Amino acid sequence: MRILVIEDNPDMASALRQGLKENGYSVDVAHKGYEGEELAASEPYDLVLLDVMLPDRDGVDLCRNLRRRGVSSYVLMLTALSSTAHKVSGLDAGADDYLAKPFDFEELLARIRALLRRGTASEATRLVFAGLELDLIRRRVLRDGSKVKLSAKEFALLEFLMRNRDRVVDRMTIAQKVWDINFEPSSNVIDVCISSLRKKVDKGYASLLIHTVPGMGYRFGEPEGEGS
Repeated sequence: MRILVIEDNPDMASALRQGLKENGYSVDVAHKGYEGEELAASEPYDLVLLDVMLPDRDGVDLCRNLRRRGVSSYVLMLTALSSTAHKVSGLDAGADDYLAKPFDFEELLARIRALLRRGTASEATRLVFAGLELDLIRRRVLRDGSKVKLSAKEFALLEFLMRNRDRVVDRMTIAQKVWDINFEPSSNVIDVCISSLRKKVDKGYASLLIHTVPGMGYRFGEPEGEGS
């Protein structure tokens, strides 16, 4: 799942990015309001973490503008202004939740999970296919009942592949959806991650689920010819 952090404090932005990435989220960061608005309006983020007090504009106005532009991403506002009036102002502008600074990072994660659970049926928090189960809330993966230990990035990659079952996805699409905006196209990190994921998910099983489509990309699902 992709999160956009709009936060002008470099240390806070860096800490949020690192913590969220360690928990399996793909994270982009904008330090200014106008930059953040354009990113949020042009990319399919699942959630936006929005600082209310930005150097170039008011976060409440930014949130209101995103809703006017049809951006449906969840918006979680972060601010040191914790009065009821400020919270009401942010929520009325279209924010989905409000968290006052300073906050505990575990609470932030819990609020993010709660917002993402509001998704539609097509955005289920538990994905199951051919004995492979991915639980987005518990961050747990099982295959035929056995626990599969994945890194945060492997978990995010598997989630994306499972949500796109039987579709061929190329490396650039994976980079855009799973990695962050600063991904280097010449890097082989996706191939390495796919290889590692395949060993953990498929090794020892008769039915392989992660397939390479030469010259095109990767596909998750039953091998060609099965299940039809």
